[in-house]
Amino acid sequence: MRTALMLGRRGQGRAWPNPAVGCVIVRAGRVVGRGWTAPGGRPHAEARALAQAGTAARGATAYVTLEPCAHHGQTPPCAEALIKAGIARVVAPFDDNDPRVSGRGFSMLRAAGIAVDTGVMADEAGRDLGGFLCRNEQGRPEITLKLATSFDGRIATAGGQSRWITGEAARRAVHGLRARHDAVMVGAGTARADDPSLTVRGMGAAQQPVRVVVSRHLGIPLMSQLARSARETPVWLCHGTDADPALIEAWEGVGARLLPCAVTERQLDIGSVAQALGAAGLTRVFCEGGGALAASLLGAGLVDRLVGFTAGLAIGAEGLPGIGALGVARLDEAPRFALERVAPVGGDAMHVWRRV
Repeated sequence: MRTALMLGRRGQGRAWPNPAVGCVIVRAGRVVGRGWTAPGGRPHAEARALAQAGTAARGATAYVTLEPCAHHGQTPPCAEALIKAGIARVVAPFDDNDPRVSGRGFSMLRAAGIAVDTGVMADEAGRDLGGFLCRNEQGRPEITLKLATSFDGRIATAGGQSRWITGEAARRAVHGLRARHDAVMVGAGTARADDPSLTVRGMGAAQQPVRVVVSRHLGIPLMSQLARSARETPVWLCHGTDADPALIEAWEGVGARLLPCAVTERQLDIGSVAQALGAAGLTRVFCEGGGALAASLLGAGLVDRLVGFTAGLAIGAEGLPGIGALGVARLDEAPRFALERVAPVGGDAMHVWRRV
């Protein structure tokens, strides 16, 4: 199962809206087939592993990181394929929470006389497939907030200088994280100030994440890097229903996808943004700021994971904070996260936290 989970991670950022599943087929103590969800979500992991195993699948055990699907979509059900291949036993962590599957895959297998064991490495699988599970349960993608800050939590000097607070190794690690997510998201302020490309570079990435900008009034220059490259690499703009129709038309003209979202008195409803991204098929979103967007997500309880890169320098109180105002008056009101791991990355420290 550990190998199947490792294989499944190869599909992260490429398989959406489907889950990034891994599958290993073992017969007589020997691996005869391996597979993971292909880019775009098809073929599924089980189909690829069965194709590799061929006739050796008969009487074998299939280790799969999610319940095999049981519904007819663009491809036949994986449960049906496992039955036809003569698999004798299936091992999986838990049921698929997609209502089209949810227990039906396991029922099909058991009805065909196949032994089914569940509960194996369920915690690890839950972390890997958290985005898919979250979208099914809550209608939104899993959101990771990344912050690269000084030791005192600043992302820029008072004059706006931010390149580079962290070192080259940390920046490379960020590109690796981008590659494992369906989308990279920033706020309009970051898009204006940094004119970022938000692409994966230096990793040999064959598929780029969607670039998402949250901007109520579409206040992003039409000569920005994002606008100039929108036809080559997807750009999605989450905007208010009160945005200027002329700007909507202009952005559509350069190839961007426009996602209208509800507004509150002063800003976009960040919950509406998350739901719009989920409805569009995204399961894993990597947010890179800025401070106002980070505060909105944290305040709404929409951050599932924090990834921090902390550098060994201090900028001081006049610097720009990594997170905007949250209105927290008491410590028990503050969003709380549990530490998963800490690791040195070059001359910086990376720390990963999960929502309690």
